[in-house]
Amino acid sequence: MKHRNQDGEHTDLNVIYIVLDDVGFSSLGCYGSEIKTPNMDSLAENGLRYNNFTVTPLCSPTRACLLTGRNCHSVGVGMVSDIDWGPEYPNKRGRITDSAATVAEILQLNGMATYMAGKWHLVPGHEASSAGPFHNWPLAKGFDRYYGFLQAMTDQYAPDLVYDNHRVRWPDYPNYHLSEDLVDKSIEFLTDHLSVTPDRSFFLYLAFGATHEPHQVPNEYIEAYTGVYDKGWDHIRAERFKRQMDMGIIPPNTELVDRNPGIKPWDVLTHEEKVLFTRFQQTYAGFLTHTDRQIGRLLAYLKTKSILDHTIIVLLSDNGASQEGDWNGSINDAAYLNRITENVNEMLLHIDEIGGPQTSPNYPKGWAQAANTPFKFYKQDTFYGGIHVPLIIHCPSLISDGGAVRSQFYHAIDITPTILDLLNIQAPARVDGVPQMPMQGVSMRDTLTEPNAASLRNTQYFEMLGNRAIWHDGWVEVTNHETGVPYDKDQWELYYVNEDFSQKFNLADRNPEKLRMLEALWWEEAIKYGVLPLSDLPLPHGYAGLQEGRTTFVYYPGMAHLPTTAAPYINRSSYSITIPIFRSHVSAKGILIAHGNRSSGYTLYIKNNSLFCEYNDAGTVYKTQSSAGVPLGYSTIQFIFKRRGILQGVGKLFINGQDVGTVDMPRTLPFVLSVEGLDVGRDRLTPVSPRYPTPEFPFNGLIEKAVVDICEPPLSIMHQRDSIYISINGKTRMFQG
Repeated sequence: MKHRNQDGEHTDLNVIYIVLDDVGFSSLGCYGSEIKTPNMDSLAENGLRYNNFTVTPLCSPTRACLLTGRNCHSVGVGMVSDIDWGPEYPNKRGRITDSAATVAEILQLNGMATYMAGKWHLVPGHEASSAGPFHNWPLAKGFDRYYGFLQAMTDQYAPDLVYDNHRVRWPDYPNYHLSEDLVDKSIEFLTDHLSVTPDRSFFLYLAFGATHEPHQVPNEYIEAYTGVYDKGWDHIRAERFKRQMDMGIIPPNTELVDRNPGIKPWDVLTHEEKVLFTRFQQTYAGFLTHTDRQIGRLLAYLKTKSILDHTIIVLLSDNGASQEGDWNGSINDAAYLNRITENVNEMLLHIDEIGGPQTSPNYPKGWAQAANTPFKFYKQDTFYGGIHVPLIIHCPSLISDGGAVRSQFYHAIDITPTILDLLNIQAPARVDGVPQMPMQGVSMRDTLTEPNAASLRNTQYFEMLGNRAIWHDGWVEVTNHETGVPYDKDQWELYYVNEDFSQKFNLADRNPEKLRMLEALWWEEAIKYGVLPLSDLPLPHGYAGLQEGRTTFVYYPGMAHLPTTAAPYINRSSYSITIPIFRSHVSAKGILIAHGNRSSGYTLYIKNNSLFCEYNDAGTVYKTQSSAGVPLGYSTIQFIFKRRGILQGVGKLFINGQDVGTVDMPRTLPFVLSVEGLDVGRDRLTPVSPRYPTPEFPFNGLIEKAVVDICEPPLSIMHQRDSIYISINGKTRMFQG
């Protein structure tokens, strides 16, 4: 694609977006971190770092902003895409509206090749199955080729991979890791492209799963940080702050904010807490360095093909560092989603497994705040800790002061308009006959050549689950919303970030007029960009698409892995699972059905001629074995769970209608059964149970089908901080989560 450089000459330019996941403002070496990121630092040395760049506080909305140049609510992605909130919430449908073409669609229409590798997270959960529909998958949104995973997260060693429009198994080679695979596939796409159509420009969107949990990385990367974090998060935060000051990443009058509420001083932690928490941070650091090495492989490839200097590279994080590891960190990805705090001493028993394939780790909140230095709060919050992220732009044909820092305020919606401006492309008025909404972002092009160019953006709103903020001419008004509290009762805070970069000094009491003005402006922007209606329900039941209203689900052997967002929702319900089978020999064994992974879920399997059922309640396993053997020939296997009370119940095993086992289940998972999905006749990704052999443990008899019946609608349930509220017969009960 032709572009005019500093000397007025026309040159061909390629474009690469690199998106990191949950990487806080201070996490990269070139933003003040002790974490080794030499390849990303090299992009900064030859490009520009932006220190006043913002995104939304969650994954899907930022990706929608980045790819469309419009605000997330305007295009229907005001929340993570896993749940489609239904027609009542057009701003939270989990998919980009057809009236907002992606940058890939626009560049494709203008003759560029378009490739993507990595995390999509812009398809409603109910559409993520291998049956589609596919109109919100990457190929339908402008990409010629795609290889990656569709939803929020996946295991780095055993990912749920999609190639174009079909699921595939990860490559079978030793020491497989997803980040390496994504770069392998990116290079493969580009090699095909350069071999056959070298004169055609390309767009590559490389979206790593790193460093979203699970933090998984080869042990050598973890060991490289031995001893680095023994000093704790308070010292690391202070050291990063000083480095940021020395590097000019933050203004000289910036002050470091206090510890976030609930975070303990490192010095008061127990020895066990320090040991465990240090391992979590070493793993995170190693994960980020490993990611940097993969980026280095891509950059080296571009250099060998002599196209690095003709490629615009935009590197950013989708939001600030994550609070989803809770206070103690986590080795179980179902724990946070079900509001379960994991025990330090129990996790210590598995400390050597952290980073490996047997755990799904995430670090505690104390390290998350260190990652967000110098800011307060985290991902999900509309304070700067959630929305202020690193941005590096590499464009050698325009940038003459490589290594410099730019301080103009901009937002994720401004990236794609900048790229279109650099490529001399106009956003189309119609795409496939569909009228297009105007771009809401503005071009940042002037900042590439003019260090003191005025920002073309003077206002930007933020909203996430009722948390709200607005930036206007250097002022920020922000509130953390409490679930269930009326929005007009929220306590707004006020900061003049032109002089208080870290949001340390709340001026609300001193400037009530400005507070009222900005609150009114927030509502104006909310109306303008489709933010209303607001909702603070973090886990609504949502809309199930083609499965809406179904209570009976019939699955057949040979079905592709079914993501959990498209699988039957059994939480807080009574249900039954019925599986007719045929065994020709007593050696016939294997999995009949499995939904989940090592952290949580259920599985029914035959082993040693017995029928087993296991339900993993985020680490607490309820297991029963049949009192009678499974007969040869045809038989019907059944598991029936009868809910009693709120989350407890009783499970029963049946063979041909005969009761062969009972298991008391005093607690089941309230919100999310598992982040990993469902298989019939095998367990394709990571095993639900360690008691059967892997990989997959396929059933070597015959399965006719697996029928899941939901026997009652799930109890209405919501959570607020550490409490869970459940509605029963019109009355609401509360208990501690």
